[in-house]
Parts: sequence; structure tokens; C-alpha cells
Amino acid sequence: MVALRLIVGLGNPGREYERTRHNAGFWWTERCAEDLRIVLKPESRYFGIAGRGNTASGEVFLLQPQTFMNASGKAVAALSRFYKIEPAQILVVHDELDLPPGVARLKMGGGHGGHNGLKDIAAQLGNKDFWRLRLGIGHPGEKSQVVNYVLNPPRNDEFTQIENAIIDSLRVLPDMLRGDFSVAMLKLHTQTK
Repeated sequence: MVALRLIVGLGNPGREYERTRHNAGFWWTERCAEDLRIVLKPESRYFGIAGRGNTASGEVFLLQPQTFMNASGKAVAALSRFYKIEPAQILVVHDELDLPPGVARLKMGGGHGGHNGLKDIAAQLGNKDFWRLRLGIGHPGEKSQVVNYVLNPPRNDEFTQIENAIIDSLRVLPDMLRGDFSVAMLKLHTQTK
């Protein structure tokens, strides 16, 4: 087991994007920071908002890139290289079109599925073997509507479902921090809804 050292929440900076589906990763890291009592503040050398804290499993960093989604890798690479954090010690939390609202799934590596934030992180790290926590936001049904869909707020019922998935996935945070992802996946993927 390899303990997590960096948790990255993906989103777009700026008030106009705060409540949009694409910012689900930011919502998750804000809740995580509260749970771990980590203060997030602007860190220009990491091109984002960041914080660090000590857990039972060791030191962990939280990061919200402020480079806009398509350039998320710049922030991840800057922080991970400075602290010599390997891709397998990184968890990226992001919105997922292929899952319905209310569902959260963990996976290691894989493709980017058209998610430009994941695509840029893999390119900047030169490696796609990092952990992902996929927060379901649903799909608009038409590929041509995806950009508009992710850059708009979810309906109230969808927002509640996404929030519930955030709460559910934070329950397995101690397992993830330890690097015990098999236990975290078993708990998260078998929860009854």
C-alpha cells in the first residue's frame, strides 16, 4: 500500500464557475479540507489554492488548480515535483459524465475519457497511473451539449445527489489516505443508495 500524499480537486477558478458541474472536484476538496482541518490558501508557486496537514497516515497536500481545467496539470506537476510525490500517491477528484449524480467511483489510471483536466495532468506528469475519484454528474444526452452542460449548475435535486456522493466518498477518506484503496473501493462501490 502506498499512502496518499496529494489530493487534487478539479474545477475552474472564478465566481461564475463556483456552482457549475465541472467544479465538483473543488466542492469535494473544500469538504475534505474542513474534515482534515486544513487551511486552503493561494500558492502562486503551485498555480493554485493549496494546503497541507498531518493525518494518521502522514502528511497530505490538498490542491485546487487555478489554471482553468484544460491546464490543471501545470499545478499538479509543480507541487508533485517540488515535494517528490509519485503519481501513485496522487488522487484526482473530478466530475464524471459517465456516472449519474449521486454515484462516486474510485479507479487507478486509465484514459481521460475526454476530460481535459485529466488529459493535461497525465501529459504534465508523463504518467496516467494516478488515482481518480469520479463524481457522477450525469450526461446531457448529446455530445454537442456537453460543454454547456458541465459549465452550468446542476438542478437542485442533482446538486443534492452530488453532495451525497461527496459525503459518501469522504467516509472512505481514512482508507484512501492509508493507500488501502481496495477497502475504500469495496466500501464505496457497494454502498446502497
